Amino acid sequence: MSAPNAVKITECPRDAMQGIKAFIPTEDKVRYMNALLKVGFDTLDFGSFVSPKAVPQMRDTKEVLKKMDLSHSYSKLLAIVGNLRGAEEACQHEAIYYIGFPFSFSPTFLERNINSTVDKSFNMLKELLDLCRQNNKHLRVYISMAFGNPYGDEWNTELLLHWIDQLHWAGVRHIALADTTGMGNASTITEAFQTIIPNFAEVKFGLHLHTTSVDWYEKIDAAYQNGCRHFDGVLNGLGGCPMAGPELVGNIKTADLHSYFEEHRAQTGIDQEAFQRAQHIANQIMPVQG
Repeated sequence: MSAPNAVKITECPRDAMQGIKAFIPTEDKVRYMNALLKVGFDTLDFGSFVSPKAVPQMRDTKEVLKKMDLSHSYSKLLAIVGNLRGAEEACQHEAIYYIGFPFSFSPTFLERNINSTVDKSFNMLKELLDLCRQNNKHLRVYISMAFGNPYGDEWNTELLLHWIDQLHWAGVRHIALADTTGMGNASTITEAFQTIIPNFAEVKFGLHLHTTSVDWYEKIDAAYQNGCRHFDGVLNGLGGCPMAGPELVGNIKTADLHSYFEEHRAQTGIDQEAFQRAQHIANQIMPVQG
């Protein structure tokens, strides 16, 4: 996976499941996670340490983790947290590699998602960095609403770059730009990656894309052609942040990502047979997006 055209895919079953109201049995989640661990994804966003009142579907994250078979998988585990307490809980688990934190410069989104402000969130982020260093974890920061804002909050590319610079200054080295409500387009994605990748060589940038089946290709192409090599996906395209708004915008389908990278002869490390087996389980335990 060291070739210049290699890409790293994070599969996000946590994102797919969190907006589903009917509780998915823990054993079904375990069966699905263990199938995903065999596919060859770089990272598996498997669960979250957040309030069960806020995200009831993730209340069994610890139980799922205990039963995951990591013995023959190279996939790194990522858990999402919304505050320091959640991060402290996640850090107790040796198997977790990444702590994921949803930062944003949208005050409305932060209020809805983690009941915070931009300043409080940034200060907490610095505490999370210290905690990760102390516990041999890696912080991956998601910049939510990175390509637009549906609430009327201030948004522009200059503001995005300002906050990336602030995160870099604080010591963040893994940043994923998240198009949380599907507002991004090829132009804004191109402008962002054209600017940030040459100017922040120490940072690994990724794209967490929520989009429709109509315009996903041009968005992925804009990121890939401008140097992005880390992409998030969901097998069946389900997902969306329940706190972002009444309409969930699904994730990009991992099959679409894979087909794009095959077309461009980019290495993904995906085992196609294992991928199909995991897809079958996903269709069994979660409704398929039409």
